[in-house]
Amino acid sequence: MEGGTELSLTIAHIVQRLKGSHLHSQIERQAKDCLHQPEIKLESLKDDVRSFLKTSGWERKLQNAVYRELHLQLPPSHPMAPPEHLKEPLAYMRKAQASWEKRVLKSLNSMSTELEVPLARMRSAAEQKELANKWNEMGTDDPDLSRFRPVYAPKDFLEVLINLRNPNHDSSEDVSARSHWGLIQVPVNVRDIPQLRQAYAELNLITGQLGIDDHAHIHPDLFESEYVQIGKKVLVEQDSAAAQQYSRQGCPTGLRADLWALILNSTNQPPDVMHYEQLTAGVIQHALLVDHLIYKDVKLTASNDDYYFVFEDFLYQVLLCFSRDTAVLDHFNYNSATPPKSYIHGKVGDEECAVVYPPNGVIPFHGFSMYGEYTLHSSVLTLHLQEEPRNIYSNRECVFVCGFTVAPLCFLYNEPSKLYSVFREMYTRYFFRLHSISSSPSGIVSLCLQFERLLQTHLPQLFYHLRQIGAQPLRIAFKWMVRGFSGYLSTDQLLLLWDRILGYDSLEVVAVLAAAVFAFRAENLMEVTSLASAEAVLADLSTLKVVPLIQIFLFATSI
Repeated sequence: MEGGTELSLTIAHIVQRLKGSHLHSQIERQAKDCLHQPEIKLESLKDDVRSFLKTSGWERKLQNAVYRELHLQLPPSHPMAPPEHLKEPLAYMRKAQASWEKRVLKSLNSMSTELEVPLARMRSAAEQKELANKWNEMGTDDPDLSRFRPVYAPKDFLEVLINLRNPNHDSSEDVSARSHWGLIQVPVNVRDIPQLRQAYAELNLITGQLGIDDHAHIHPDLFESEYVQIGKKVLVEQDSAAAQQYSRQGCPTGLRADLWALILNSTNQPPDVMHYEQLTAGVIQHALLVDHLIYKDVKLTASNDDYYFVFEDFLYQVLLCFSRDTAVLDHFNYNSATPPKSYIHGKVGDEECAVVYPPNGVIPFHGFSMYGEYTLHSSVLTLHLQEEPRNIYSNRECVFVCGFTVAPLCFLYNEPSKLYSVFREMYTRYFFRLHSISSSPSGIVSLCLQFERLLQTHLPQLFYHLRQIGAQPLRIAFKWMVRGFSGYLSTDQLLLLWDRILGYDSLEVVAVLAAAVFAFRAENLMEVTSLASAEAVLADLSTLKVVPLIQIFLFATSI
């Protein structure tokens, strides 16, 4: 495909996306209003309006919106390629994802049938009043959730990834015997350390880093003071691209919330607040089966966590609203997964009676509230409802989300609508890839393979030893990666890691950190004789320092 044609298609797609946005209507209104100003001349109308939009900051807002859309663009492909090939080009990946979705949905439907709990129902007036009154103190509730079981756990998902095979690939052609040491046996390209060094050049040993050079024993004038001043200038300029580049060396604590929102182009304008309030109203009006899964997961994980228990109410609010947010469905345009469909009881197969369930298309799994929900999307469920589908959710702005991102964000944002907006952007841009099967470089398949390759190449003796005693490294590291390390690292270190995810627009650094943790504990791991003892060595990551580990692994490892 010619570069010019590809660029034209990209521009046309972005223009189409932005045309119906709130930003478009705001800019249009500002352009009309400025016509009454004396400095706008008829003979130079076009240039004067452009100049006004630039000086008033609207041009920058448009640039940030375009920058966001570029991050959500599908990779270049043939113009005649079918839609499913655009979402995921490899047929065996698509097949595996579809199979996994059916399995998860079958589990959810079985739970609904066995417990005689409908997938969705209208709350009574008394229930609505009670929930509205305790909306800000839901953590004080103690419902009986013993009947509800997790739809699936991370280990179930790992088994699916382990069994992935490309039917067109002959593994006997692999050049190295090490290719067969690991659990992931798919031919996906992942970067080695020389390539990673080039991609993550700002993390080298001689460049200043927050997470190292801002410690108490280092004078702030040597790095921190000047770096904070640069961060403030970035915020004044309101440039998403500059904020993303800045984040590669870490974000100062006092600026992180605003920098992340700028990178994600996440706003908290009146329409955003109204959208959140509509979602809240949707939660109060309708009860979903997945609500019980969210309640149980928050109770079992976040409410028992030393860092996050104080945010229990926020977690309930954000996750319940997320489950009803239909705006989340947009990410299925570039996600290999497919949102599940539900039907009115007795009308299965009638597309006129079909709705997405949950409304956001995402089904939560065990640990969802700590590190995000496993996006398990499905084909068909049955809704035991009498209402017509269009009445089930009174607001189109009602759907469902990933808790592994929510809990850490509670340290940055104390306004629920702002917290929700940033969380949704984090999930739909990055963390959904940890819960769906795809060939994306930031997808969980590639991250698992990259982790194994890095260990096999640079710590072959350790990898072989752990394999021989039945402690495959990936079985230990998978739970870290699938949660983006949330719930394992101390909060300050987790936020430093996520700075780099945002800065490099990639989850690749998660796999690098997982390998670096094994390298750091290699001496102890070489002494273990069982999976249990290996897990014990790696049980507590709360004292680890993220940035030094990544730096040493990437830039001080001999190759």
